[in-house]
Amino acid sequence: MAFALNEDQTLLKDAADGFFADKAPVSAFRKLRDGKQTLAPDLWDEIGAMGFTGALIPEAHGGSDMGLRAMGLILEAQARTLGTSPLFQTGLMAAMAVKLAGTEAQKAAYLPKIASGEVSFAFALDEGAHHAPDKIATTAVKAAQGWTLSGTKRFVPDGSHAAILIVLARLDDGLAAFLVPADAQGISRKPLSGVDSRDLADIDCEAVSVDADALLGGGPLDPATLDLILDYGRVGIACEMMGLIGAAFDMTHDYLKTRTQFGQLIGSFQALQHRAATMLVEIELTRSCVVAAIDAIERGKGVGEAVSLAKARAGDTLQLVTNETIQMHGGIGMTDAHDSGLYLKRARVLEAVYGSSAFHRDRWAKLNGY
Repeated sequence: MAFALNEDQTLLKDAADGFFADKAPVSAFRKLRDGKQTLAPDLWDEIGAMGFTGALIPEAHGGSDMGLRAMGLILEAQARTLGTSPLFQTGLMAAMAVKLAGTEAQKAAYLPKIASGEVSFAFALDEGAHHAPDKIATTAVKAAQGWTLSGTKRFVPDGSHAAILIVLARLDDGLAAFLVPADAQGISRKPLSGVDSRDLADIDCEAVSVDADALLGGGPLDPATLDLILDYGRVGIACEMMGLIGAAFDMTHDYLKTRTQFGQLIGSFQALQHRAATMLVEIELTRSCVVAAIDAIERGKGVGEAVSLAKARAGDTLQLVTNETIQMHGGIGMTDAHDSGLYLKRARVLEAVYGSSAFHRDRWAKLNGY
């Protein structure tokens, strides 16, 4: 397992950091939020043009196939500036769902469009307030010309803007995923206003008819494949968390070096130094866990344990760092004019996406026989 980036990964990281700092700074997110918008279409087009959407797509289908570490670096860079785009849902979740579970015809039809950023997807999974992939109630019933889907999906990221939905539904013999056009008859989407001002939607499927070829892979999903798709997503979220953590820590560190109180820099106070040192130690431990999870996925060994450890650890560290950012900034940290609150709000949402720290501690314990 290599913790250091290779030359290609270093170049990609520098390119992604520069791109999002220039094209999607925090000020751009504020403008979207204040205008009651959740996505910037021009940004998504530019992300596609940069090739970021194809990091996980094989070269035969128009991608760069640079791997999960590369996609993690891109997601981390986007999160540092609070950039908002369909990259996670499309470039990671949809890409891996089609890549791991799709038929050859489905791969040929969808992977090139994902690689180019031509379409956007939303992975419609959970049906309640908490992540529970084993409690899918949406049903798919065999029909004369295909399938009929019925059920409701809650809090779907990018759900109100995506062109194609990947809907998890229950068959008689297991769970399956369906590629459903978002404008299909019977689909209704209710946009939601999240605390982090991102695109969310509740999606109702009322007797939605889809063709037989909409069934991803042509049959039920192997449980191990579904777990792996979700674990790719959980690692992607952990990488986004690392971006938020890094930005919030840097913001706080800079403030400690410039803010004066009682005639001296507050960074000279030993109590604040200790708190900053604690954050730094936790950040480095968390990054090691995230890199180890990426390595586990790429080696195919100990995936569930490593991913749950990384997601739980990232959630805990993100809460610590964003809380300390608010506290160490004092009164200004409590104002909307300061960026710290934006990171805290995003942190609260990401901690719950695809399983909270509590969910992943429980999963880790079960996987280890406790």
